[in-house]
Amino acid sequence: MEISVTGRHVAVPERFQRHIEDKLAKVPQLDPAVGRCEVVVTHEANPRQAKEAQRIEITCYAKRSVIRAEASADDEYAALDLAATRLGERLRRQHDKRRVHRGRRVPVSVARATAALTDWSDTSGPGGPAQLDGHPDPLPPHVAALGGDEDCPIELREKVHRSVPMGVDQALREMELVGHDFYLYQDADTGTPSVVYRRRGWSYGVIQLEVAAEDQNSSNSPTPGVSATV
Repeated sequence: MEISVTGRHVAVPERFQRHIEDKLAKVPQLDPAVGRCEVVVTHEANPRQAKEAQRIEITCYAKRSVIRAEASADDEYAALDLAATRLGERLRRQHDKRRVHRGRRVPVSVARATAALTDWSDTSGPGGPAQLDGHPDPLPPHVAALGGDEDCPIELREKVHRSVPMGVDQALREMELVGHDFYLYQDADTGTPSVVYRRRGWSYGVIQLEVAAEDQNSSNSPTPGVSATV
């Protein structure tokens, strides 16, 4: 399994990289379909966010599936443990859904079968917790994109989402896997950009984007270009 580690506003020590690789070595035991994992380590220099200064984002890529988990803490090892625990739970659920059985015998749950293999609670690390040395860039990209005002409290993050056309049911499953309250996808039937989102309980909604011509009269629609299903 391929593992890549990236530091955002921080240099990731080699010792911590090895600890990440040791932690994620258990991923194939939970879901053998995972072929690549990307880990992003972010350091927040704002003193007011000291309790969440270290953020770990883990993204696992399997066949037609993306499983993601993230966590923040005042220590990078603690943040990694929280993120890995959440990732382990989602990987178990994903693998359980793939299990296909026939006849009257019910297979042992993957969560039960791998319970002894998923101790994610080791926070000591090799030689104890290591401190990440880093400092924010003179002008972060999101500050430059918002006019260059370094005192602006708005933070803008950009991500490229790779996917294939799918239906609403698959989009809902993908949303659960990444742990978000919404999921952007391209509808396989209409080809339109769409978003599924969580409402309350087992209630979900779908927003579909309909691009209208610039000269089209949109006065008859309260929300031009957007249709929603709730």
